[in-house]
Amino acid sequence: MGTESLLIEIGTEELPPSALKSLGLAFRDNIVAGLQQTELTHGDVRWFATPRRLAVVISTLQQQAPDKRVEALGPPADKARDDKGDFTPAAAGFARKQGVTPDALSVIDTAKGARLGIVRTESGARATDVLADIIQSSLHTLPIPKRMRWGAGREEFVRPVHWVVALLGHTPVDGTILGLPIGNTTRGHRFHSSGQIELKRPEDYETALWDARVVACFERRQEIIRAQVEETARSLAAKAVIDDDLLDEVTGLVEWPVALAGAFEERFLEVPPEALVSSMKEHQKYFHVVDKKGQLRPHFITVSNIESKDPAQVVAGNERVIRPRLADAAFFFETDKKTPLANRVDALSNVVFQQKLGTLLNKTERITALSGELAETMRASPDRARRAARLCKADLVTDMVLEFSDMQGTAGAYYALHDGEDAEVASAIAQQYWPRYAGDKLPESATAACLGLADRLDTLVGIFGIGQPPSGSKDPFALRRASLAVLRIIVEKGLDLDLRHCLEIAAGQYPAGLLSPDTTEAVLDYMIERFRAWYEDDNIPAEVFKAVSARKPSRPLDIHRRVLAVAAFSRLPQAQALAAANKRVANILAKLDSDHSFGEVSANLLQEPQEIVLAEQLKPLQASCHQDLLDGKYTEALSSLASLRDPVDAFFDEVMVNTDDEAKRNNRLNLLMQLRQLFLEVADISLLATSK
Repeated sequence: MGTESLLIEIGTEELPPSALKSLGLAFRDNIVAGLQQTELTHGDVRWFATPRRLAVVISTLQQQAPDKRVEALGPPADKARDDKGDFTPAAAGFARKQGVTPDALSVIDTAKGARLGIVRTESGARATDVLADIIQSSLHTLPIPKRMRWGAGREEFVRPVHWVVALLGHTPVDGTILGLPIGNTTRGHRFHSSGQIELKRPEDYETALWDARVVACFERRQEIIRAQVEETARSLAAKAVIDDDLLDEVTGLVEWPVALAGAFEERFLEVPPEALVSSMKEHQKYFHVVDKKGQLRPHFITVSNIESKDPAQVVAGNERVIRPRLADAAFFFETDKKTPLANRVDALSNVVFQQKLGTLLNKTERITALSGELAETMRASPDRARRAARLCKADLVTDMVLEFSDMQGTAGAYYALHDGEDAEVASAIAQQYWPRYAGDKLPESATAACLGLADRLDTLVGIFGIGQPPSGSKDPFALRRASLAVLRIIVEKGLDLDLRHCLEIAAGQYPAGLLSPDTTEAVLDYMIERFRAWYEDDNIPAEVFKAVSARKPSRPLDIHRRVLAVAAFSRLPQAQALAAANKRVANILAKLDSDHSFGEVSANLLQEPQEIVLAEQLKPLQASCHQDLLDGKYTEALSSLASLRDPVDAFFDEVMVNTDDEAKRNNRLNLLMQLRQLFLEVADISLLATSK
């Protein structure tokens, strides 16, 4: 039947701008998945998303899927008839199930013998018959956390739907979607266009909407916005700071973007720039601009959804809206500075951290003590660490943070400097939440690292200790992110900390009996397991991490070095043979009685040439590897051990371990134990062995 192009468009009230991109991509993927299920092949797929529509255009769509040969198998052929030659009940029942008489069945050869069966040819799905269902299913499975109803109907979607287009070539698809008949008319810009726009073919879609002042392609519209914002900033002799998330959101707010520059009073530049940016970005969706030194300029760029005949009026309106917000930020800043940060700490007793774990003042006291102890271990200043911890949550009760929640930490740093606190203490307060997300920057100073670790470790042991660890997708205290942040700080800043010891100190700050007795080990296991995703992202095989974690290490930096060493070892040509040998040794030793005692290898009992060679090569390696291990040179140690491949292979090829001579047998077991223990000093290499 050939192919035709396809257009699907869902016209709505204004969709959530921050979710528009994900909705558009999900709608495309769902449509493609539906076509694949019906075996309708297609050409290039493009997705479109504006505040008032989600759409998909497919260049070529097969109008009917190929016919399919369907084979249904029944009972074995030798049980199809009885001694009289009549069909057995099993054969007759199978025929009834297939809707045919037993005579219509045939014998089909299978790998398990001849079976009674039937072969049919089923016609392939017709696009016109299945498209409405595919669209309906695609909309139903979109990632929409909360759906709404409208009018008198019972249909549900993220926003009310006003029109639906499904055009296959020249012809609209029959059917209804969300209670609306499918048609071939769309609508343009809410203000720059009026009436319905009839579409003749899917290929006309993007051009027809452009003529109606709608840039339908999300990605094209986004690039237009980026170019306009950058050009507008250049006209101000400045540079626009374009945040990707804000750009996505602004792209989801407009259909016909027009960038305009506005200004605010220079006196507001005395306010922390982060507060001004927060006002412009979070509340008004403005892009801020900076000079060549990165300093904030008293201008902003807004993206309008209309091409005004008098853009100055649009700019003036935006300036009137932003002025009181910036004035609020200035007022909060000046008011907050009148009360020293240290004087606000006691007010944290009125803010609950967690019902069972107490207030933020309780948390402050715990992390103050913990920061001091960590500082001793990290060679940081305990006094600075404790002072930073004492003040770190005080800005949560300031007017600035109550109004601009993303200023927490940052506001505290400004107030600390104003109060005359040590500069490193102030920067630690600002950096206590670093890294905020994957790939974010780390705390810069040792004091900031102490504070960041103490805060997260306190939360981890507290929440785990009262029996509320993350489960499934529920992680209200962001413990996964906290765990990865702790690991990153320790590893990337080269801190040789014992995580178990740190967790024990953190748990020790809580009242006796409040936390579960197994809290430390539970949190340790959880945190070490977070390494798994870390190494998956670095394309390190899962068995490498398993080999290291099997030794139950608790020092993240040491774990990281071991993993890198084992990963390098696993790529050596000798690795698999030695891994298999380790696995064989482990199996042999596992069969011994639990009370079996091991001793030194006796040279007098070594008789076979292969066991003599292995023992001779093993002995010097024990000394050299021991020193490498003390120095943390795991890669060098494993590289040296790789030389054992040939003598180990020869040993297993020629030497009988379980000989009848008990003395020789025990001596050989001692030799294998020494071999096994040498590798185990780094990792359980046996876990690298691949199954044949």
